[in-house]
Amino acid sequence: MSAEATDPGNAGAAGRRRGRRRLELRGLRRIGRAALLGPAPRDGLPHALEHVAQVHRGHHPDADLDILTKAYQLAESSHRGQLRKSGEPYITHPLAVTLILAQLGAETTTLTASLLHDTVEDTEVTLDQVRERFGAEVSYLVDGVTKLEKVDYGAAAEPETFRKMLVATGNDVRVMSIKLADRLHNMRTLGVMRPEKQARIAKVTRDVLIPLAERLGVQALKAELEDLVFAILHPEGYSTTRALVREYATRPDPLAAIAQRVRTVLAEAGIDAEVLVRARHLVSVHRVRLTRHELTGADLGRLLVLVAEDADCYAVLGELHTCFTPVVSEFKDFIAAPKFNLYQSLHTAVTGPSGEIAEALIRTHQMHRVAEAGVIALGNPYAPTDGADAPEGERADPTRPGWLSRLLEWQRTTPDPDTFWTSLRDDLAQDREITVFCADADTGRAAGSPGAGGGAIGLPAGASCVDAAYERHGEAAHCCIGARVNGRLATLATVLHDGDSLQLLMAPDSAAGPSPEWLDHARTPAARLAIARWLAGERQPGARPAAPAAEPPAGRPAAGPDRSEAAQATPGSVLAVADLPGAAVRLAGCCTPVPPDTVTGFAVRGGTVTVHRALCPVVARMAATGRQPVKVRWRGAGQGGHGCRVTLLAEAFSRPHLLADLTEAIASQGAAVVSAAVEPPHEQRVRHTYTLHLPNAAGLPSLMRAMRQVPGVFDVLRAGRTRQAAALRP
Repeated sequence: MSAEATDPGNAGAAGRRRGRRRLELRGLRRIGRAALLGPAPRDGLPHALEHVAQVHRGHHPDADLDILTKAYQLAESSHRGQLRKSGEPYITHPLAVTLILAQLGAETTTLTASLLHDTVEDTEVTLDQVRERFGAEVSYLVDGVTKLEKVDYGAAAEPETFRKMLVATGNDVRVMSIKLADRLHNMRTLGVMRPEKQARIAKVTRDVLIPLAERLGVQALKAELEDLVFAILHPEGYSTTRALVREYATRPDPLAAIAQRVRTVLAEAGIDAEVLVRARHLVSVHRVRLTRHELTGADLGRLLVLVAEDADCYAVLGELHTCFTPVVSEFKDFIAAPKFNLYQSLHTAVTGPSGEIAEALIRTHQMHRVAEAGVIALGNPYAPTDGADAPEGERADPTRPGWLSRLLEWQRTTPDPDTFWTSLRDDLAQDREITVFCADADTGRAAGSPGAGGGAIGLPAGASCVDAAYERHGEAAHCCIGARVNGRLATLATVLHDGDSLQLLMAPDSAAGPSPEWLDHARTPAARLAIARWLAGERQPGARPAAPAAEPPAGRPAAGPDRSEAAQATPGSVLAVADLPGAAVRLAGCCTPVPPDTVTGFAVRGGTVTVHRALCPVVARMAATGRQPVKVRWRGAGQGGHGCRVTLLAEAFSRPHLLADLTEAIASQGAAVVSAAVEPPHEQRVRHTYTLHLPNAAGLPSLMRAMRQVPGVFDVLRAGRTRQAAALRP
């Protein structure tokens, strides 16, 4: 859509692009002149709406223009007397935004809301008046794009406005369509502002709105926004790239010759196809130049082949790969596996007669429309259907993408606007998505509970098993202890790839919890925020199984004068109580204390008390640094009548079937294996590490005795216990 993205060698394509641009500029000038003439109608249609109506009828021949006329009349009268910084009547802005959306094929309701999108924010018109005259749907869209006042929100006004807009988009994606068109017109006319304000607006556009345009599939708006931001933030690179495009425009275009040969090949094969040379926009040219260090004429554009049916796409691909030399590494099938933003197309590259490489996009006409306009091309996804009604307060939206659902989920638990703003930018910076097929092996999870069962989940590229766990199970992922990736055991730090098969292994009890290292492996804001809350002792209700206790409302601390006695609702604190009022308690994973061990505690970040065995090496290190211990005691006078988790080290001579014999001995004592690790044999000796769940802590001594009786085992120790203390073993 950029004026600079012209075909460097194909005079016909360049002429068509220049013609469309002139038509667009002529339409905008006509809007400006009509705005000065006022709202007087001619043949029932205001002068200013004529071009918008003509474009809109091109996409929707039966569109009812009466509501557009009423919306324009209200917008014109309410904005009358207001001027833009450029000196134009303000009404030219909503008209230009409406024209942008009309060119992309937006339906009438969206155009009505775009005409009115600034009335509630900048005039005396109220939202109730909009609702009364145009209905709840238009009112919802207008409210969604209305900014929050700085006088009420101060520095948080911009982040909170985007939060509000995203929540509204989750219920109706047309809200963001209007915002993107609004920002595009503002960026086109940004030259009248101070350079520092231009840079600030361009940075927000780059960090937030361009990624949103990509995720909603509105490539036409995204491409032009990228070029406009490029010109403001990187003027030297913009000038260099623009000069290169102009230089190549004077040379013969190799893509034109390849396109003509492709037309001949497809015609001989009996395939009805339209073959075009599609020029890259300036930012795309700039990226290619940085990647390949130098450009050829074929790098400034790509072949676009449009056909009628999906099957024709593969027929075209077969002909191209038969009659040209394909570049195998460049082939991608986004028809069989569409992108997360609805994009569908076949991508390939072939070698021309002179050795130049020509990239080709193969798609149907409908795919092309969606590739350009994204969600806007879907029309009104909320139109009434004969299906079941949506739940009260929700809109039935089968097109709502998974990334938006994830974003809406984590923003609900991020009240701080600065944290939300930072997390939003980080999330949107992850511009590729992968699909992982999840078949959970989550021991202890009830059927039908949230996250139970398998299915495909979408994640940003570079996501780890930690991210997948929180995407699948929410805060119940605190209990995740491992994973299988493509059938093989893997650590939670393992980075996932598109198409991986994943099984998440969940602990059967509530003593598990994330470690600080998980933050190093989490890429999604939802995972990072959930882990940080848990580490800070701010567990949210309903996150995962816990001992029976009254749970406080979301986001509120437990009530009552002695929170330490309510510790059974805190992860890992079923057995222990700390003599520190208001402190949450958790058992240390390094030494896994159980009754009747002698224990001590230390206060850590977030007011949580971590309980260690007295013989744990961590206790000595804490004391050496001057940390003051906190007195802790076992609940129920240390009778051991509770389930617990313990880590045992079995040292043995290496022999066949040792692992099977040890696990059989463990099972015979009623213990469950949570995780197991076997170190490589060294000098015929081997060490097995087992994390076990015992139904009763009193059964630990008999369990250790049973393991020692396994042939070849010469010692069984508790994790963290030194050799000198082995004589004190239970």
